[in-house]
Amino acid sequence: MTAPIIAVLAFDGISPFHLSVPCLVFGADRTRLGLPRFDFRVCATEQGLIQTDAGLSIVVPHGLSALDDADIVIIPSWKDLEAPLARPLHEALGRAHRRGALIVGLCLGTFAIAAAGLLSGRKATTHWAYTDQLRALHPDISVDADVLYVDEGDIVTSAGVAAGLDCCLHIVRARYGAEAALRLARHVVLSPHRQGGQAQFIERPVANSANADRFTGALDAVRATLGEAHSLDSVAEAAGLTRRTFTRRFQKSIGTSFGDWLTSQRIELAQRLLEATEKSMDMVAFEAGFGSATSLRQHFAARLRTSPAQYRREFSRRADGQIAHA
Repeated sequence: MTAPIIAVLAFDGISPFHLSVPCLVFGADRTRLGLPRFDFRVCATEQGLIQTDAGLSIVVPHGLSALDDADIVIIPSWKDLEAPLARPLHEALGRAHRRGALIVGLCLGTFAIAAAGLLSGRKATTHWAYTDQLRALHPDISVDADVLYVDEGDIVTSAGVAAGLDCCLHIVRARYGAEAALRLARHVVLSPHRQGGQAQFIERPVANSANADRFTGALDAVRATLGEAHSLDSVAEAAGLTRRTFTRRFQKSIGTSFGDWLTSQRIELAQRLLEATEKSMDMVAFEAGFGSATSLRQHFAARLRTSPAQYRREFSRRADGQIAHA
């Protein structure tokens, strides 16, 4: 099988951290985690030496021609947000999009995709501090300032800084399955699928106290018993908190409601069961805590825009342990 080609665009003044995000996810050999071996290419408008904003110099081995056969094109950030794109880059992005490459804008990279005219009439996001500027420059884009990333099918955009990692993991999960994404997330010590919006990045973490430890322990206990019934009151009691205090702390530390988080945990478990086992839909629904196959289908339709049966067909695990993606 031909290795998927990932082309990442670098430029003078880029942040090494922003550039490292797609490098971390796609640039290393992750075959033992169930991912393919990627043909990973860092490119720029012109090959050669570029300067980063951290005082480091990087030799970029590829020019814009790397975009011409890439399966995924990633713009990890951007500068000169109000300046028009150079014509060669504008045309290269347009060609890549027209032939079906996935175009990804991480953080301020959304501005480059917008400047290329690829987001007109679409929904997108970027760093929360720049959403008003994006709206002003491109009023034809529906800008969502609250989410970590927006997946429009052929174009994906993310919020700022660390949300780029969430976005890249989402792409792995969508293309190669929940189990591969989970293994990768564990390997890089990152939550496989965070719920909530950009507020997670600016809220202070939960204090290190006895109650915080009980809070974490209560959530771990829920994750370990997703097939059982879990009410807000029972989990709050296990955490040693009142319902009101637990709700406030949960929203602050996780970035969403307890009910939404619980549903997401159950969906992730159902995804893994559908990928790795041949259990019936009723059994998958029971073990994941949905109670019935009907409820499982409803939640898959609402969250993943697919059915459990279709998901199993696309991401079932072959006998050799690799993900079989239709």
